[in-house]
Amino acid sequence: MTLKQTLKSILKSDLFQNILCWLGAQSIRFIHTTSRWSVINSHIPQKFWDQDKPFILAFWHGRILMMPYCWDYRHKVNMLISQHRDGQLIAQTIAHLGVETVRGSSNNGGASALRSMLKSLKNGTSIGITPDGPRGPRLRLSSGVVNMARMSGVPIIPCAYGTSSRKHLRSWDRFCVALPFSKGVIVWGDPIEVPRKSSPEELATLQLTIENSLTDVTNEADRLTGHALIESDGLSEKSV
Repeated sequence: MTLKQTLKSILKSDLFQNILCWLGAQSIRFIHTTSRWSVINSHIPQKFWDQDKPFILAFWHGRILMMPYCWDYRHKVNMLISQHRDGQLIAQTIAHLGVETVRGSSNNGGASALRSMLKSLKNGTSIGITPDGPRGPRLRLSSGVVNMARMSGVPIIPCAYGTSSRKHLRSWDRFCVALPFSKGVIVWGDPIEVPRKSSPEELATLQLTIENSLTDVTNEADRLTGHALIESDGLSEKSV
Protein backbone atom coordinates (compact mmCIF):
# COMPACT_ATOMS: atom_id res chain seq x y z
CA MET A 1 0.00 0.00 0.00
CA THR A 2 1.38 3.41 -0.98
CA LEU A 3 1.67 6.33 1.45
CA LYS A 4 -1.19 8.10 -0.34
CA GLN A 5 -3.43 5.05 -0.01
CA THR A 6 -2.49 4.69 3.66
CA LEU A 7 -3.35 8.31 4.41
CA LYS A 8 -6.63 7.98 2.53
CA SER A 9 -7.49 4.86 4.52
CA ILE A 10 -6.72 6.64 7.81
CA LEU A 11 -8.82 9.68 6.88
CA LYS A 12 -11.78 7.44 6.09
CA SER A 13 -11.44 5.31 9.22
CA ASP A 14 -14.06 5.36 11.94
CA LEU A 15 -11.40 6.14 14.54
CA PHE A 16 -10.18 9.26 12.72
CA GLN A 17 -13.73 10.50 12.13
CA ASN A 18 -14.62 9.91 15.79
CA ILE A 19 -11.60 11.94 16.88
CA LEU A 20 -12.43 14.67 14.36
CA CYS A 21 -16.02 14.92 15.62
CA TRP A 22 -14.90 14.99 19.26
CA LEU A 23 -12.49 17.82 18.47
CA GLY A 24 -15.26 19.64 16.61
CA ALA A 25 -17.54 19.42 19.65
CA GLN A 26 -14.78 20.73 21.93
CA SER A 27 -14.23 23.65 19.54
CA ILE A 28 -17.93 24.52 19.67
CA ARG A 29 -17.80 24.40 23.47
CA PHE A 30 -14.72 26.65 23.47
CA ILE A 31 -16.37 29.21 21.17
CA HIS A 32 -19.47 29.28 23.36
CA THR A 33 -17.56 29.49 26.65
CA THR A 34 -15.31 32.33 25.52
CA SER A 35 -18.12 34.45 24.06
CA ARG A 36 -20.75 36.66 25.71
CA TRP A 37 -24.23 35.39 24.85
CA SER A 38 -27.70 36.86 25.10
CA VAL A 39 -31.06 35.40 24.12
CA ILE A 40 -33.86 37.41 22.52
CA ASN A 41 -37.47 36.27 23.05
CA SER A 42 -36.43 33.43 25.35
CA HIS A 43 -39.97 33.42 26.75
CA ILE A 44 -41.24 31.86 23.51
CA PRO A 45 -39.59 28.41 23.82
CA GLN A 46 -39.73 28.64 27.61
CA LYS A 47 -43.51 28.58 27.52
CA PHE A 48 -43.43 25.26 25.65
CA TRP A 49 -40.71 23.81 27.85
CA ASP A 50 -42.59 24.78 31.01
CA GLN A 51 -45.71 23.02 29.73
CA ASP A 52 -43.77 20.02 28.33
CA LYS A 53 -45.21 20.71 24.88
CA PRO A 54 -43.15 19.77 21.82
CA PHE A 55 -42.46 22.06 18.89
CA ILE A 56 -40.47 22.07 15.67
CA LEU A 57 -37.26 24.10 15.94
CA ALA A 58 -36.31 25.47 12.51
CA PHE A 59 -33.11 27.25 11.49
CA TRP A 60 -31.14 27.72 8.30
CA HIS A 61 -28.46 25.14 7.47
CA GLY A 62 -25.71 27.74 7.41
CA ARG A 63 -26.36 28.55 11.09
CA ILE A 64 -26.15 25.05 12.52
CA LEU A 65 -22.79 25.42 14.32
CA MET A 66 -23.89 27.06 17.59
CA MET A 67 -27.53 26.00 17.61
CA PRO A 68 -27.00 23.19 20.18
CA TYR A 69 -26.71 26.02 22.71
CA CYS A 70 -30.15 27.44 21.99
CA TRP A 71 -31.73 24.45 23.73
CA ASP A 72 -32.71 23.66 27.32
CA TYR A 73 -31.49 20.07 27.56
CA ARG A 74 -33.76 19.25 30.46
CA HIS A 75 -36.16 18.68 27.56
CA LYS A 76 -35.46 16.21 24.76
CA VAL A 77 -34.94 17.20 21.15
CA ASN A 78 -34.17 15.11 18.05
CA MET A 79 -32.38 16.71 15.10
CA LEU A 80 -33.12 15.60 11.55
CA ILE A 81 -29.72 15.01 9.92
CA SER A 82 -29.17 13.89 6.33
CA GLN A 83 -27.69 10.47 5.57
CA HIS A 84 -24.82 11.66 3.39
CA ARG A 85 -21.25 11.75 4.78
CA ASP A 86 -21.39 15.39 5.95
CA GLY A 87 -24.61 14.65 7.80
CA GLN A 88 -23.01 11.70 9.56
CA LEU A 89 -20.13 13.88 10.75
CA ILE A 90 -22.57 16.52 12.01
CA ALA A 91 -24.58 13.86 13.85
CA GLN A 92 -21.48 12.47 15.56
CA THR A 93 -20.30 15.96 16.51
CA ILE A 94 -23.54 17.18 18.07
CA ALA A 95 -23.97 13.85 19.86
CA HIS A 96 -21.03 14.96 22.04
CA LEU A 97 -23.13 18.04 22.88
CA GLY A 98 -26.13 16.00 23.99
CA VAL A 99 -28.22 16.21 20.82
CA GLU A 100 -29.92 13.06 19.56
CA THR A 101 -30.51 12.67 15.83
CA VAL A 102 -32.80 11.05 13.28
CA ARG A 103 -31.22 10.24 9.92
CA GLY A 104 -32.91 11.04 6.63
CA SER A 105 -33.67 13.70 4.04
CA SER A 106 -36.12 14.53 1.31
CA ASN A 107 -33.93 12.58 -1.12
CA ASN A 108 -32.78 9.63 0.95
CA GLY A 109 -34.65 8.06 3.80
CA GLY A 110 -37.21 10.82 3.87
CA ALA A 111 -40.29 8.66 4.46
CA SER A 112 -38.80 6.73 7.37
CA ALA A 113 -37.36 9.91 8.86
CA LEU A 114 -40.76 11.60 8.65
CA ARG A 115 -42.39 8.70 10.47
CA SER A 116 -39.73 8.85 13.17
CA MET A 117 -40.12 12.59 13.59
CA LEU A 118 -43.90 12.40 13.78
CA LYS A 119 -43.58 9.64 16.37
CA SER A 120 -41.19 11.81 18.41
CA LEU A 121 -43.59 14.74 18.33
CA LYS A 122 -46.51 12.51 19.29
CA ASN A 123 -44.49 11.25 22.27
CA GLY A 124 -43.76 14.81 23.38
CA THR A 125 -40.20 15.15 22.04
CA SER A 126 -39.41 18.31 20.08
CA ILE A 127 -37.53 18.07 16.81
CA GLY A 128 -35.02 20.31 15.06
CA ILE A 129 -34.70 20.74 11.32
CA THR A 130 -32.77 22.78 8.76
CA PRO A 131 -35.47 23.28 6.13
CA ASP A 132 -33.06 24.37 3.38
CA GLY A 133 -30.76 21.37 3.92
CA PRO A 134 -28.97 19.23 3.13
CA ARG A 135 -28.12 20.73 -0.28
CA GLY A 136 -30.24 23.84 -0.69
CA PRO A 137 -31.27 26.02 -2.31
CA ARG A 138 -29.97 28.34 0.41
CA LEU A 139 -32.58 30.18 2.49
CA ARG A 140 -35.45 28.46 0.71
CA LEU A 141 -37.89 26.48 2.82
CA SER A 142 -38.75 22.97 1.65
CA SER A 143 -42.33 21.77 1.91
CA GLY A 144 -41.31 18.93 4.24
CA VAL A 145 -41.30 20.98 7.43
CA VAL A 146 -44.69 22.49 6.56
CA ASN A 147 -46.24 19.07 6.05
CA MET A 148 -44.64 17.82 9.25
CA ALA A 149 -46.24 20.66 11.19
CA ARG A 150 -49.59 20.04 9.48
CA MET A 151 -49.62 16.32 10.20
CA SER A 152 -48.41 16.64 13.78
CA GLY A 153 -50.42 19.69 14.81
CA VAL A 154 -47.24 21.07 16.40
CA PRO A 155 -46.07 24.65 15.74
CA ILE A 156 -42.83 25.68 14.03
CA ILE A 157 -40.61 28.10 15.94
CA PRO A 158 -37.81 29.79 13.96
CA CYS A 159 -34.47 30.50 15.58
CA ALA A 160 -31.03 31.84 14.61
CA TYR A 161 -27.71 32.80 16.12
CA GLY A 162 -25.22 35.50 15.22
CA THR A 163 -21.77 36.42 16.48
CA SER A 164 -19.74 39.59 16.12
CA SER A 165 -16.62 37.68 15.01
CA ARG A 166 -17.17 35.05 12.36
CA LYS A 167 -16.21 33.76 8.94
CA HIS A 168 -18.32 32.38 6.10
CA LEU A 169 -17.22 29.32 4.17
CA ARG A 170 -17.51 29.29 0.39
CA SER A 171 -20.11 26.52 0.57
CA TRP A 172 -23.62 26.43 -0.87
CA ASP A 173 -25.07 27.53 2.49
CA ARG A 174 -22.33 30.12 3.23
CA PHE A 175 -21.75 28.24 6.45
CA CYS A 176 -21.28 30.64 9.36
CA VAL A 177 -18.26 29.80 11.52
CA ALA A 178 -18.50 31.61 14.84
CA LEU A 179 -15.17 32.64 16.31
CA PRO A 180 -14.19 32.69 20.00
CA PHE A 181 -14.16 35.80 22.17
CA SER A 182 -17.22 37.22 20.41
CA LYS A 183 -20.50 38.83 21.26
CA GLY A 184 -23.14 36.20 20.51
CA VAL A 185 -26.91 36.34 20.32
CA ILE A 186 -29.69 33.79 19.84
CA VAL A 187 -32.99 35.10 18.46
CA TRP A 188 -36.30 33.23 18.67
CA GLY A 189 -39.30 34.00 16.48
CA ASP A 190 -43.01 33.60 17.07
CA PRO A 191 -44.61 30.13 16.78
CA ILE A 192 -46.32 29.43 13.46
CA GLU A 193 -49.22 26.98 13.32
CA VAL A 194 -50.10 24.95 10.21
CA PRO A 195 -53.77 23.85 10.35
CA ARG A 196 -54.40 20.22 9.45
CA LYS A 197 -57.07 21.10 6.88
CA SER A 198 -55.03 23.73 5.03
CA SER A 199 -55.61 23.92 1.29
CA PRO A 200 -52.64 23.74 -1.12
CA GLU A 201 -52.86 27.51 -1.55
CA GLU A 202 -52.85 28.06 2.22
CA LEU A 203 -49.88 25.72 2.61
CA ALA A 204 -47.95 27.65 -0.04
CA THR A 205 -48.68 30.90 1.79
CA LEU A 206 -47.62 29.42 5.13
CA GLN A 207 -44.44 28.06 3.57
CA LEU A 208 -43.50 31.57 2.47
CA THR A 209 -44.46 32.97 5.88
CA ILE A 210 -42.19 30.51 7.68
CA GLU A 211 -39.36 31.15 5.23
CA ASN A 212 -39.63 34.91 5.77
CA SER A 213 -39.77 34.45 9.54
CA LEU A 214 -36.58 32.37 9.48
CA THR A 215 -34.83 35.04 7.45
CA ASP A 216 -36.15 37.75 9.78
CA VAL A 217 -34.72 36.15 12.95
CA THR A 218 -31.41 35.51 11.16
CA ASN A 219 -31.24 39.13 10.02
CA GLU A 220 -32.06 40.30 13.53
CA ALA A 221 -29.26 38.14 14.97
CA ASP A 222 -26.87 39.64 12.43
CA ARG A 223 -28.05 43.20 13.06
CA LEU A 224 -27.52 42.81 16.80
CA THR A 225 -23.97 41.56 16.22
CA GLY A 226 -23.01 44.23 13.70
CA HIS A 227 -23.47 42.51 10.34
CA ALA A 228 -25.36 43.25 7.14
CA LEU A 229 -28.58 41.51 6.16
CA ILE A 230 -28.04 37.99 4.84
CA GLU A 231 -29.77 38.74 1.54
CA SER A 232 -27.20 41.41 0.72
CA ASP A 233 -23.98 40.41 2.46
CA GLY A 234 -22.93 37.75 -0.07
CA LEU A 235 -19.55 36.17 0.43
CA SER A 236 -18.04 39.03 2.39
CA GLU A 237 -14.42 39.86 3.00
CA LYS A 238 -14.58 37.50 5.98
CA SER A 239 -15.44 34.52 3.78
CA VAL A 240 -12.92 31.73 3.44
